[in-house]
Amino acid sequence: MEKIIKAAVERGASDLHIKAGDVFRARINGKLVPLTKQRLTPDQTKSIALKLISSEEDRARIERLRDFDCSWGMPGVGRFRVNVLRQRSSFMIVMRVIPFTVPTIESLGLPEILKQIAESERGLVLVSGVSGSGKSSTVAAMVHHINRTLHKHVVTIENPIEFLHRDLSCSITQREVGVDTDSLAVGLRAALRQDPDVVVLGDIADAATIDTALKAAETGRLVIGTIATPDVVATIERVIGTLPPEEREVGRMRFSEAVRAIVSQQLLPKKADDGRVAAVEVLIATPAVRESLKDPERVAQVKRIMGEGRKDLGTQTYEQHLEELIESDQITPDTQRAALATAGNTISTGAGTRRSKRVASS
Repeated sequence: MEKIIKAAVERGASDLHIKAGDVFRARINGKLVPLTKQRLTPDQTKSIALKLISSEEDRARIERLRDFDCSWGMPGVGRFRVNVLRQRSSFMIVMRVIPFTVPTIESLGLPEILKQIAESERGLVLVSGVSGSGKSSTVAAMVHHINRTLHKHVVTIENPIEFLHRDLSCSITQREVGVDTDSLAVGLRAALRQDPDVVVLGDIADAATIDTALKAAETGRLVIGTIATPDVVATIERVIGTLPPEEREVGRMRFSEAVRAIVSQQLLPKKADDGRVAAVEVLIATPAVRESLKDPERVAQVKRIMGEGRKDLGTQTYEQHLEELIESDQITPDTQRAALATAGNTISTGAGTRRSKRVASS
């Protein structure tokens, strides 16, 4: 197993799939490819799951596990975010590769404006994208930039911990949900009593976490979190829509004042088929943006504001960055069209309908 995992990582795999009745598979450059010819038995898959689960208590209840998350490390190869699940009454394991080396904004090819966003004194920063779009790597790169250049206390609350940050110029406290704290919301509330300058969250998915994140930003901290939405406008709609209806109007006002920036991204196959490149959309909360966020009828205007602020503010839309990737011969026109469709057509709200028409006309 370890030889197969090592070979997959050396080939640049981002994920590994291990399933009873199937061969080892790995996602390489966005494509799921087989690594072996021999199919795994249910007992073999169960044995691998037991090897990856570090807690003796969790191993003892292996037969009762249905969905289980943990992390696992392989010396000299990397760390992995592991999900053990049941399908057809047998085990399956999905492993996300987390390199030992913490990525940088430069190594990921991200816009320079992310450095300025990371250096913000306060506010809510959301990094959005669909599953597998590289959100965790982008957040890790921003934390690494803070760690190298500033003198702050950074508290991360993750499920599970992915990239390991050494203390450089900053003190980095990393807490794992289920191990160091009971839940994301509980860990976030506790973090506010731990003298943090920066709080970094895993996936923000519910009203309680959004409310606490807003409170943390309102008290003068920088809060960085990820959210599973395809573009900037969808992120705004998700945050507001998650709040209870009776709190939505007040929540919209709070969000408009607390938000510092929204970064949305997709990972796209390179034209030469030798890896992937990030397409990134960036919104900075200027006074004009804040006014638009306060009015549900004007939210769609942030797209125009993003585009107009590219030269002076460093903001950009997906359309602008995709055009740049085309001009630099990094992606194909087909990839560009598919990326626009992903950003514009996966949203079912009224604002999303308007964006779908725009994409179609492109």
